[in-house]
Amino acid sequence: MSRVGKKPIEVPAGVTVTVGDNNVVTVKGPKGELSRTFNKDIAISQEENILTLSRPSDSKEHRTIHGTTRALLANMITGVSAGFERSLELVGVGYRAQLQGTKLVLNVGYSHPVEFTPEEGLTVEVPANTKVVIKGIDKERVGALASNIRQVRPPEPYKGKGIRYEGEAVRRKEGKTGK
Repeated sequence: MSRVGKKPIEVPAGVTVTVGDNNVVTVKGPKGELSRTFNKDIAISQEENILTLSRPSDSKEHRTIHGTTRALLANMITGVSAGFERSLELVGVGYRAQLQGTKLVLNVGYSHPVEFTPEEGLTVEVPANTKVVIKGIDKERVGALASNIRQVRPPEPYKGKGIRYEGEAVRRKEGKTGK
C-alpha cells in the first residue's frame, strides 16, 4: 500500500475542508481558498480535523493516484494556512531585479530588460537587487512562476552566472587550459 497515501492529514485550526460531489474538494483558510477535483475512485473521508484517503483496489492505476491525491490535498491545506514561497538568486555582474508596480523587471545581460507580470494570487518581492521571492497559496503556481523566471537565464557551469534557486548547487566545470 502507498506509504504516502496511508498517512492521515491533520487540518489545522482556522481551515475548513469540504468534500463535494464528484470529489470536488474546497479548502478555505486565513490566506485564501483553493478548489480542486480529484479522481472519483479515491474516497476522501473527514473525521473532526483529520482527513484520510482510501482506494478501492490494489490495481496499478489506483496505487499511482492514491499518494498523489494525498500529497496534493496536503499541499492545498498547507497553502491556505501557511502559504508557499520560492526564492531565486541572480548571480552575475550587472544582474539585477526590480519591481515596477506589480511587474518584475530583470536585467540579466540581454540587450533588453525581461518583464514578468505575476498572475492573480501570486506576489513577487525583491528584498535585494539580486534576490527575488515569489509567494502564494498554490504550490504548483509558485513553482511554475519560479521555473519560468529561472529559464530566462539558467546558471551556466563555467562562471556560475545566471538565475538560480536559493541554495541550489551549480556544478562547475573547468575552462580551457592554455598551451
